[in-house]
Amino acid sequence: MEGTLKKLDILSEASQYDLACACGTGKEDRRHRSQDGSKWLYPVPLPSGGYSILLKTLLSNCCSNDCKYCPLRTDANARRCSLTPEETARLFMEYYRSRKVFGLFLSSGVIGTPDYTMQQLNGTVAILRGKYGFKGYVHLKIIPGASDAAIEEAIRLSTAVSLNIETPGEKYFRKLSAAKDFNADIVRPVKLMSRLTARGEKYAKVKCTTQFIVGAADEKDMEIVDYMDAVYNRLKFERVYFSAYQPGLGAPDIPGERNFTLKPEDHLTREHRLYQCDFLLRKYGFEKDDLIFGADGNLKLDRDPKQVWADNHPEYFPVRINSATKNDLLRIPGVGPETARKIIEYRKIHQLKGLGDIGLKGAQLAKAGGYCR
Repeated sequence: MEGTLKKLDILSEASQYDLACACGTGKEDRRHRSQDGSKWLYPVPLPSGGYSILLKTLLSNCCSNDCKYCPLRTDANARRCSLTPEETARLFMEYYRSRKVFGLFLSSGVIGTPDYTMQQLNGTVAILRGKYGFKGYVHLKIIPGASDAAIEEAIRLSTAVSLNIETPGEKYFRKLSAAKDFNADIVRPVKLMSRLTARGEKYAKVKCTTQFIVGAADEKDMEIVDYMDAVYNRLKFERVYFSAYQPGLGAPDIPGERNFTLKPEDHLTREHRLYQCDFLLRKYGFEKDDLIFGADGNLKLDRDPKQVWADNHPEYFPVRINSATKNDLLRIPGVGPETARKIIEYRKIHQLKGLGDIGLKGAQLAKAGGYCR
């Protein structure tokens, strides 16, 4: 058990570079750990509010791929180790039975070939489902280049699956990897995932997510947003995640290192702006064409995208809070879905004199107050 925990410590630390699940997605969340300091226990926000805990780890950090942004690439100097499917399943069940976790997020470096790696990942979940009778949450990573049969088996066994698209298109993908093919190893699998989990299909309840690496290939925010829109509207994936490239971890010839012009904290701000765009599209009724980019094709770092939209549409304001529709309220900087709900509920009974009537105060009140009456 002690040897397994040592390997888990190494592998869970390596898993921080793979965020395509509902954990570790924000600037603060990424650094969050469980209260006992276990690097492999991650808080996950629940739809009903509050948090629960996932065991999040790689099965192996050995990798035959050459992804230039990744510190675990085949030619990188990293401590290598692997867990067996049986070790992983047994360890997870110990945490699950002691009520420390509710589910598993499992990924891996590429151990030789994509299908051999998928065999190990799928085998771990098969042990959980069969030997241990675990019926709960499992998120499995799909390995780029995996066969259709391996992908379908992963979907059959899982609650959620993900495959990282990584870049907005082949031209950027080629800058990051010579070993992988964008169309064969990324586009083909994500289209299959979409078909197998489409509404009305056998695996419709399985959720699909993906992730972009931001800043590694000199891609533009506008291009990422175009792909994000397609992921939601054509592939019908549940979520898109973003991971800022971390300078110093990549290969010397990676564009993110060679053409690095942003401060390290600006890369995280850029990631944060993309998440804000994601929320505007998913939760605020914005369309892709509503988002405003600079002449360089990137989002503003000093202002959130909703604020940028408002500043470019003075004709829309001020919004009359006592009669505006929910969609109109959601255009007000500082007003989110919960605040819009409170406004609508309050004005059914009372005339609103201002946003202070529903409890807004401080910076949020100051931000929103200038755009409504």
